[in-house]
Amino acid sequence: MAKDKNPSIKTVADNRKARFAYEVLDTLEAGLVLTGTEVKSLREGQANIQESYASVEGGELWLINSYVPEYLQGNRFNHEPRRRRKLLVSKKELARLAQGVDREGMTMVPLKLYFNERGMAKLQLALARGKKLHDKRETVKQRDWAREQARLLKDRG
Repeated sequence: MAKDKNPSIKTVADNRKARFAYEVLDTLEAGLVLTGTEVKSLREGQANIQESYASVEGGELWLINSYVPEYLQGNRFNHEPRRRRKLLVSKKELARLAQGVDREGMTMVPLKLYFNERGMAKLQLALARGKKLHDKRETVKQRDWAREQARLLKDRG
């Protein structure tokens, strides 16, 4: 779990590969429609949003292919681990996201799944454009150079 600037926010899952593979253009916070056993699994800090994405279908926003493991004490009322989960956003935000995907060929990628200050499960969703191979190489170069700079400054001081 990553450390947040705000200690009252508990990060459950972080999609670190998303910022490498995509150029993030815009982000927004969306609520999730969850069952009780899903919330309990998330509170235990178990989830994976690496291969997941969001899609607009039938005028609603859905999170597809996210993994929330079954709750161990859930018995027969347990949930399906890879089920589609509805995301809650305003109509205005939904229209803006749908326009970005339809007209500009962008993708909706989840960046972070967390509990906010009020204890509600939220998903940070990004409207992003996929990077080309040369862009990814440039990102790696910049990261390596920043690491080397930090080493040089540390050795000096």
